[in-house]
Amino acid sequence: MSRPVAPADPFAELRARTPARIGLGRVGQALPTAPMLDFQLAHARARDAVYAALDVERLRAAIAGPTIALASAALDRATYLQDPDLGRRLAVGAPPLEKGSYDLALVVADGLSATAVHAWAPPVVAEIRQRLAGWSLAPVVVATQGRVAIGDPIGEDLGARSVVVLIGERPGLSANDNLSAYLTWDPQRGRRDHERNCVSNIRSPGGLSPTEAADRIVWLLREAARLGFTGVALKDRMTASESLSGPA
Repeated sequence: MSRPVAPADPFAELRARTPARIGLGRVGQALPTAPMLDFQLAHARARDAVYAALDVERLRAAIAGPTIALASAALDRATYLQDPDLGRRLAVGAPPLEKGSYDLALVVADGLSATAVHAWAPPVVAEIRQRLAGWSLAPVVVATQGRVAIGDPIGEDLGARSVVVLIGERPGLSANDNLSAYLTWDPQRGRRDHERNCVSNIRSPGGLSPTEAADRIVWLLREAARLGFTGVALKDRMTASESLSGPA
């Protein structure tokens, strides 16, 4: 007597195309053991990424070239998570930045994932530098306990025409190493989020590689320089023929 053939998994093809948890099955009212353990591991990794401390000296060495280390007004991680506004301001009594005449200031901030910053910020910085050989770049600022808007006082104090903040994003259960880049033209205290452009999901595989991210960031910067603004009025219309562009 032949045994019944088990039905084909209807979710197999879909699961192969997305990191989302789809069709995991069940045992009674619970998940099977393997997907439950996978979920718990992903959750633990996400928590670790949020609370991981940024190794400032290791990051500065990986970035290479002139760097400046600064801290936000959030004194520790718990304060940073509880009061987001402190992460947008420089620490009280921080040494003043030397004002110059720069086309671009690059800021690397830990945000909500130091894991992402260590993995992807150094190669993205290197790729941006290669494409903007004709631009005057300020020393890269490494900011601890920083939010996106910390780039505004940094860019203003440095006298930069534009600022790009590379920051670790909130980890999810599919990835804990997402990096984003936020671009602001004419940075100054009080800028709003709608005055910025964002290039997100910088990670490889599963997102934009550092090369792809730098192409898009530099395209937006050149458009911002041409138009004199960033934000909702600056649309990302980069075409395939404009990718992998060489230095300006």
